[in-house]
Amino acid sequence: MNEACSRLGVRPQTIYAYVSRGKVEVMSDPADTRRSLYRAEDIAALARRKQAGRKHETLAANTLFGAEPSIPTAISTFVRERLYYRGQDAVALAATATIEEVARLLWDAEQPVDFSSTARAGKPGRVAAFRTLATLAATGHSTHGRMTHVLHLEAQSLVGKLANAFGAQPGQHPLHLRFAQGWKQPPKAGELLRTAMVLLVDHELTSSAFAARIAASTGASLPACLLAGLTTLSGPLHGDASGRVRALFNEAERQGEDQVIAHYLSTGMPLPGFGHHLYPEGDPRAAALLAMFEPPKTIARLIGKASGLTGLQPNLDVALAALVAHCGLPDDAAFAMFATARSIGLLAHSLEQLGVGQVIRPRGRYVGVMPAGASAR
Repeated sequence: MNEACSRLGVRPQTIYAYVSRGKVEVMSDPADTRRSLYRAEDIAALARRKQAGRKHETLAANTLFGAEPSIPTAISTFVRERLYYRGQDAVALAATATIEEVARLLWDAEQPVDFSSTARAGKPGRVAAFRTLATLAATGHSTHGRMTHVLHLEAQSLVGKLANAFGAQPGQHPLHLRFAQGWKQPPKAGELLRTAMVLLVDHELTSSAFAARIAASTGASLPACLLAGLTTLSGPLHGDASGRVRALFNEAERQGEDQVIAHYLSTGMPLPGFGHHLYPEGDPRAAALLAMFEPPKTIARLIGKASGLTGLQPNLDVALAALVAHCGLPDDAAFAMFATARSIGLLAHSLEQLGVGQVIRPRGRYVGVMPAGASAR
């Protein structure tokens, strides 16, 4: 750890964050299980990138050659460790706005957005949601040659159907209330769902937003764009990270928070859901959501002790998993909320990409065996 910190000029918390994001591979030291070994190649790559000193503003727009691709967007951004949707503070919006109002803002729609849907899923959940979306993608129409207001109508229909497939009650109520009804929750819990979903709508150019934009750049249908984004979102290092946090909470319930935290820290493994590279001082989205309810006692103690021992604050994945436990929601409810809310942002990126009129086509840098007879240049 000390060598890695020295090489990169960072604190241990930053190394933990790199590990949690999959940028640095870690394993236990065979000679001393209390120590961790970090992959030298990963540390070296981060050091080279740090020395290069490239900033977002200096990377050529639309290039994928740099370590961080830069694509112009007016949908969301970060300013002083705060998230903004089209210039409006996301946390402030979450205090009162509905998911429908935020969708209208992100889509820059002229008319109010309505996620009403009568579609019913035989067995609501992740399988039903992806099956519904895949069927729509297989029969969807290209986005080319279609008016924006028509695409907005299709987009809101997609979100409504996706929500129902994840377990929302079919009907005409606002989306957060339909989820509360589908999960047999009181209106008070609906407010928590509303807040969480507004905070989840977008997070600038994530890997899932990038995937959706690539699909959109080819003229793929809106359901195909959304499917591309959501399959990327489903990874445990992205939108399904709350599943790892839920597993952590379950361990704490069985073994006690002290033993679980000690195990993670003694082996050098980062605690899932703590720390965020974009919010070094703490994720404001998580703070806003956690302030609205009291997590179960074991979870509350784990959050407090983990933060005290690591200096890392809980991120939104912890807040979501704690919300699920607090309300007694279905096990996959965190991903259902994340995927449904983020579908709004993914569709916003898809619609924005249509205005570029250029296929996103990166070039590969071949590092394999050269063909026989080929001459090096």
